[in-house]
Amino acid sequence: MSVLRDYATAVSQPTLPFASTVDARYDEVVDTDGTLRPAWRALASLALGLTQDELSRVDGEIVRFLADDGVSYARAGDDLQPWQLDPMPFVFDAPGWARLEVGLAQRAELLNALLADLYGPQTVLREGIVPAATVVGHAGFVRAVARAHPASGTPLLLSATDLGRDAAGEWHVLADRVQAPSGLGYAAENRRVISQVLPDLLDEGALHRMDPYFAALRAALIAAAPEGTTHPRIVVMSPGPLSETAFDQAFLATALGFPLVQGSDLVVREGSVWIKPAGWPKRVPTERVDVILRRVDAEWCDPLELRSGSRLGVAGLTEAARRGRVTLVNGLGAGVLENPALMPYLPAVCEHLLGEQLRLPSVPTWWLGDADARGDVLARIEGDDPTLEVRLIDEPRRRLAIPSGELVARVLAEPHRYAAQEQLPLSQVPVWNGGAAASALPVILRGFSVRFGSTYRPLVGGLATVRDAPDAAPRTKDVWVLKADETDPDQGIADVAALPTTRSDPTFAPRALSDMFWTGRYAERTEDLLRLVLATQAALDQPGAYTPARAAESVRVLLASLDALAGRREADPEAEFRSLLLDATRPGSAAHSIARLRDAMEGVRDQLSGDTWRVFSNIERAVRALRSSPHPHRTAESAGRMLASMLSLYGVTANMIRDAGWHMIEAGRYLERGLQLSALLTSTLAISRTPRTDREVLESLLVTAESVVTHRRRYRGSARAADVVELLLLDASNPRSLAFSLATMRGHLAAMPASTGSTRAERLLDHLETELAAIDVADLTAVVGGRRDRLVETLTDVTAQLEQLADAIGHLHFEAGPPAVSMAELSLIELAEVRP
Repeated sequence: MSVLRDYATAVSQPTLPFASTVDARYDEVVDTDGTLRPAWRALASLALGLTQDELSRVDGEIVRFLADDGVSYARAGDDLQPWQLDPMPFVFDAPGWARLEVGLAQRAELLNALLADLYGPQTVLREGIVPAATVVGHAGFVRAVARAHPASGTPLLLSATDLGRDAAGEWHVLADRVQAPSGLGYAAENRRVISQVLPDLLDEGALHRMDPYFAALRAALIAAAPEGTTHPRIVVMSPGPLSETAFDQAFLATALGFPLVQGSDLVVREGSVWIKPAGWPKRVPTERVDVILRRVDAEWCDPLELRSGSRLGVAGLTEAARRGRVTLVNGLGAGVLENPALMPYLPAVCEHLLGEQLRLPSVPTWWLGDADARGDVLARIEGDDPTLEVRLIDEPRRRLAIPSGELVARVLAEPHRYAAQEQLPLSQVPVWNGGAAASALPVILRGFSVRFGSTYRPLVGGLATVRDAPDAAPRTKDVWVLKADETDPDQGIADVAALPTTRSDPTFAPRALSDMFWTGRYAERTEDLLRLVLATQAALDQPGAYTPARAAESVRVLLASLDALAGRREADPEAEFRSLLLDATRPGSAAHSIARLRDAMEGVRDQLSGDTWRVFSNIERAVRALRSSPHPHRTAESAGRMLASMLSLYGVTANMIRDAGWHMIEAGRYLERGLQLSALLTSTLAISRTPRTDREVLESLLVTAESVVTHRRRYRGSARAADVVELLLLDASNPRSLAFSLATMRGHLAAMPASTGSTRAERLLDHLETELAAIDVADLTAVVGGRRDRLVETLTDVTAQLEQLADAIGHLHFEAGPPAVSMAELSLIELAEVRP
């Protein structure tokens, strides 16, 4: 049975289980007579063929594709959660979109004109068109830039607008998003996924592709560079990988081809913004930043002039923007436009600044600083009117969930800080819930506009969001706009003028190099521990190797090796293995290393292939399988799948360009390999045991070090400690050996920009290689009193030198001056010392 046909039948019934009890909702798919609306009629031949089974399949594929791409979202205060995409799109026909497009373009132009006026001549305030208290009383009004300056010509380059339809089908603006508009990356990802799971439906629709819009945005950012800049450097400034929309920021940076940076990666020097070099402030920066597409809210952008405790911004950024040395997109202070208190006055503002009538009305809104509006609203509050939403003007859009009496008292105490908005009975769309039929939920559309050339161009499409409840996680829809004619240019952009082609090899900020280095280390740490778990599990599976009362000596040795790397949590080996694979709070466990690996890679997501995130989605599937099954065989199976996923990371990094970031990943990988190998050899070979036990331990050691095949080909007979040590420590042709690791590290470190051939890191590496070359294997593995103390001493020294090497690498390549400290945290003596 067709899901869409069933939905149309249900919607046309007079008693609809999901109908609004307040007002009838406009349905985006089904007309009032029960037929499909024009946009959906164009897709009817395939859309009506979508059955429950087909939508269930598509929904499962969507979940898998999003997981493979590592798409996530976090609401404020919550952990990351998977991005949710409904398989049923939100569809517009060309005439329906054309009317909305004109309104969005006008809205962007109006906001731009209003922003320029508020931070310039302020005519709307002087002439009383907008009450001054709505602006100066809003936290988004940045006084530090409230004057004419070189960057005030076009302060608004990118804007977003949240829209909803009322019961009559008319669009209203619910909110403006101009501070740091998010969602373009998610919208593009939604389209990418839907194009893979519903290709036939997508092709039938003749939709507008999104690629030209990103090309236009890239061209607009380049054109926004300060006057006289010939080859502008543009960056996307992110709060970091813990940001709510970190994926969106990284996607945008990757799609545009601009580096994703954090505030700590930048420094203001001589009035301009620069990318910090390693060794700052001793080393002078050489790469000036001309345009910053910021995703950090204004108050956090500059600890010097704005929020003093911020660790997300760049000290002096405000002054650099005032001087016109850097263009901020959008400009500092744009957040004042997100003020709902401005909405009642926008029709008059539009006539004053543009000489036009406002085409897209705002949702009915009242600023409670106005006495007349306040009286009416207070009466509705006291009557507990459910259609009224009261909110603070400079906090996120949400209803204040407090008793009406307390709310009235707060409003009367500070009326200028509050606004009230009518809650529209938003239009509804079908949403697939995995059941027998689609349910209907209210929908909000986010539209985007970019200033391209001399006009604002809305994205032909957008991001649609539905929620089961106001506090529920968002579920999104791909927005389809059908072309009037298949020959129409995508996005209405015939062609983006070719930009000058210049080669650029951007410098990596020290923070990014550190993330790359730890990516290599955590990847190797995870792989080595998984190999040891699998080898230990294999030893346990041997007949008679383990009972609750007694374990074979070789098994105890391997368990002790795991203990040396990750401590011991469980007495039962099976429970211990599960803990090592599942407990991300346990330092040293595979789960902990995987979590830290992901954190490091999130920080440099724009530098990595999209295939990278399939590693984690495959690991998560293995983890879910292990959690759901109590059977012992599942542990080894899941560990094997996790190891296979980690090994696929080799293939991803092998295809990276050979820049400083890749060299750091590989240096970290081989340094960690040396540390893990030293720990493994120490825990397994320190004591000489019976011939049988030594043989079993050596076999497991070779399996763990992925050298068992090489050993069998090179050495005849049973494994001997001396042969294994030679193969794993000194054989420079064995990729798993310490000698190979050190030689490989030498090449990667030499390729780093800060290396000179005589840095401390390179000298330490020289010394370690020299000591290793002088080792006599027979002397090193000699047994005295049942122990190989010489081997233990040597490996302990190797470990210490490798740790010193890691510190030296960090000091040379990752340090960029002391961490930022708030002026408020400095003592009076320290303040006196920094005064000129």
